[in-house]
Amino acid sequence: MMKYLPILMIGLCSFMTVMAQKKTPDARGYIVEVGDLAPDFEMELIDGTTQKLSDLKGKVVVLQFTASWCSVCRKEAPHLENEVWLPNKDKDFVLIGIDRDEPLEKVQAFIEKLGTTYPVSLDPNADIFGLFASKKSGVTRNVVIDKNGKIVYLTRLFKQDEFDGMKAKIDELLATK
Repeated sequence: MMKYLPILMIGLCSFMTVMAQKKTPDARGYIVEVGDLAPDFEMELIDGTTQKLSDLKGKVVVLQFTASWCSVCRKEAPHLENEVWLPNKDKDFVLIGIDRDEPLEKVQAFIEKLGTTYPVSLDPNADIFGLFASKKSGVTRNVVIDKNGKIVYLTRLFKQDEFDGMKAKIDELLATK
């Protein structure tokens, strides 16, 4: 039994680490908080390319969780396009829509109808979404990540004051070197 003790201890420590990382969702469904390092993941963009979040270090990143069936998402998307993406797309900035659990054809039709031009990723099984929020919670949320990979702002639904706060935070981050 003694010879297996180190293996058991490693296993127990690994289990404890995983359990410590699992958070109870907050009132808005988030399992991450401002100040956390954003979890790394790989996403497949609808143009067929793949992108890792960690590859975007050095840029301000906004992850917009969305879906075609979401009426609030359809309301927010033009504001993101015109007030966030277009003024900042030529800076150290990336806005990526992450479409929750829908097939490529549906996502393409959704984007075409909205007329948005920022990159969009597929999120089969809401696995990317689940890194940031409980899968039982809804979309229409934005996660702002600074140039060092730290979460600095979180939105939920489309509330003008919160949206304006997000834009101000993005401007502040882009103004710093």
